[in-house]
Amino acid sequence: MTQAPLGTALVTGASSGIGAIYAERLARRGHDLILVARQGDRLRALADRLATETGRRVDVLVADLGDRDALATVEARLREDSSISLLVNNAGVGTHAPLLESDVDRMTAMIALNVTAPTRLAYAAAPGFVARGRGAIVNISSIVAIAPEILNGVYGGSKAFVLAFSQSLHHELAAKGVRIQAVLPGATATEFWATGGIPVEQLPADIVMRAEDLVDAALVGFDRGELVTIPSLHAAEAWGAYEAARQTMSPQLSSNVPAARYLNAA
Repeated sequence: MTQAPLGTALVTGASSGIGAIYAERLARRGHDLILVARQGDRLRALADRLATETGRRVDVLVADLGDRDALATVEARLREDSSISLLVNNAGVGTHAPLLESDVDRMTAMIALNVTAPTRLAYAAAPGFVARGRGAIVNISSIVAIAPEILNGVYGGSKAFVLAFSQSLHHELAAKGVRIQAVLPGATATEFWATGGIPVEQLPADIVMRAEDLVDAALVGFDRGELVTIPSLHAAEAWGAYEAARQTMSPQLSSNVPAARYLNAA
């Protein structure tokens, strides 16, 4: 007997890599799907396979989220489809090229996809989730959100936005029944590396996680109610200490007088 659906999950960047694995895992959990990506052939092939294997309804939206009109189409679906209970903001692009060797127009396009698109999709989804008293938004960030020196600075900055945006969404929406999770992958075996000119095989094997393992770990974190999930971080207490320090410092960050160390000596 077909399992009753858990609601519909809309997954961006779903044609390959992390997004495609999220789509498969969520379908097998009982979600109907709306899959969003630029590559229509790949997307339709995945949709057909998942519908056949899981019995779930799988719709396809072929859209380049870096294009404002295409993005607006996905926003409209999020606003109008009350069956949607989960948004996975996975679509993104990155580079490992140094900032000064990167084309600024490509960096601007990266910001549009990595920052503007998840922001607008969250804005489209959140009011309906709040009205229905349930829903979840999963934002795929990166470890460079907290270690921006590792890769290109614009990429790191865009993923830091995703983390900060997720923390703010949680602050505003948790009491209204909306779950938020930010997932921070480390190096993951996807097309990201080859697209940037470094085949993943050239990276040290001990820092690269299989995409399947990454998504499965992220879903465990989701089930446990984590706001921030870092699948590669074995020392969970390190993140706890980092976050505790941030929370301790937070109420001290604004004052009507400069700190003593900045006062001119008499």
